[in-house]
Amino acid sequence: MCDPHDQHEHETTTATDPVMAASAHTTVPTYVPPTGLARDTPAKTAALDWIAEHTDRITGLNSEIWEHAELSLREWKSSLAEAAFLEQAGFQVEFGTAGFPTAFTATYSYGTGGPVLGFSGEYDALPGLSQHSGVGHHDPREYVHDPFAPGYGPGHGCGHCALGTAAAVAQAAQRHQLPVTVRFFGSTAEENLIGKTYAVSQGVYDGLDAFLDWHPSTSNATGWGSGTAMTAVTFTFLGVAGHGGHPLGNKSALDAAVMMATLSEFLREESVAPSGRLHWVINNGGDIPNVTPEIAEISYYVREGSPARVQVLLDKVIAVSEAAAKASRTSVRHRVTAACWNQLPSRAFAELMYDNMRQLGPPEFTEEAQQLARDLQESLGLPQQGMHTEIAELAPPNPVFLGGGSTDVADISWNVPTVSMGAALAPIGSKLHTWALTSCAAAAPGRATVIAAARYLTATAIDLLTQPEQLKAVKDEFKQRTEGVEWRTALPDGYEPPMYEPPEWFLERTGQTWPPDNITWPPRRVVSQEKFSSLGPELPPQY
Repeated sequence: MCDPHDQHEHETTTATDPVMAASAHTTVPTYVPPTGLARDTPAKTAALDWIAEHTDRITGLNSEIWEHAELSLREWKSSLAEAAFLEQAGFQVEFGTAGFPTAFTATYSYGTGGPVLGFSGEYDALPGLSQHSGVGHHDPREYVHDPFAPGYGPGHGCGHCALGTAAAVAQAAQRHQLPVTVRFFGSTAEENLIGKTYAVSQGVYDGLDAFLDWHPSTSNATGWGSGTAMTAVTFTFLGVAGHGGHPLGNKSALDAAVMMATLSEFLREESVAPSGRLHWVINNGGDIPNVTPEIAEISYYVREGSPARVQVLLDKVIAVSEAAAKASRTSVRHRVTAACWNQLPSRAFAELMYDNMRQLGPPEFTEEAQQLARDLQESLGLPQQGMHTEIAELAPPNPVFLGGGSTDVADISWNVPTVSMGAALAPIGSKLHTWALTSCAAAAPGRATVIAAARYLTATAIDLLTQPEQLKAVKDEFKQRTEGVEWRTALPDGYEPPMYEPPEWFLERTGQTWPPDNITWPPRRVVSQEKFSSLGPELPPQY
């Protein structure tokens, strides 16, 4: 529950930004985490025993998804593997959640009148992070032998292969006659922050009493801090192609994208607060130097502490795009590809999760796991400290919000009480979204971490079933924090999520048809209709 200081903080900041007020960080001079929240019960023992008995299946699923390494919105084999695991545990699976071919909802119900608990699974890999498993130096598993653009294949550099098991809760509920509905959401495209955000806007998560989430990390920790809201936007510049050896009159869309990138860097000193983040990549800049690029695209992630603050920074980025188009005599359009809120904290939920983590202890890393971690740290120029072997102390968040990452779980958190937890999958000092994490994800560190995370989530969920007062405390805090705040999606009106057409075999296996009702297919073509640039009247001949 929030203490009186939380309420005062809420009241004093509501006038400026109600979202920031609702997710305000608590300032407590001396904070001691409560104990005795997590309790040993026969149901919890049964659930943890189920995990122990099925360790090979759980880690095997992790390894299988790691092997597939499929990119966002195209996780054909990975989603099927996740769904098959849950079907074997008695869940009913339905594919096509919110229209996404690789998203699914798996449901298990026992009895009537019990709470509805939600869990999440993600399975998309990242481009360019291919790496052989368990190797302590950079050694891409898939290398792209292109003489003009060498690179690496995709890899699970964020550990999404390790996300997900709710089966233990279902098994314990049945064995100990605990009424419950467990819903597991197989979520697509987390790396693009599309899957859950759009699904929330379509009501997919309605009716949940609580949602339990975890993500790989470099430490074992939970808390009640927030993250950044974010809008992902792609700018498309259109010019006129022409021979690079005769460039006069051509209009380079790439020039426009480079101008925009340069101009946006000038926003950092006076327009990007310490809580903000602005990063970009040119994802289409032409094909060959002797053809002036007629189309170019540059994508931005714009992050800030709340959706309102994101919009202010986004407007400045849009203005920069218009300036670049004017200077290059090209045209520009932009489309929002994803948008999410900052996460709503839950102190009561975090305290329950922490007490379970503390009682269960850190992941059981073998010497093999620690040696791999030290090898990776040496390769990356980091102190050779190995893997994190403690449960990080639960502490109030920094009262000064300094930004950070974003998650599409955030939109869920404004609609249902949500707790998030991190378990160490990467060596101390390293980062997510690296080849080093790919090396760990299906190797010894990953095997230990996925089991530990399953135990933390399962134990906390069982406490919600056996201690109704804990669930009530979580829901009461949620009601208090969201008072005066109306969540509405940050996605623009008329938004259609990006999708790839599935292979026919996948549609047959999952019982889906193409296209879903919520998109236009095929998408509208983007074709330049620009004209060559005038150079003015021709000069008289020079003799």
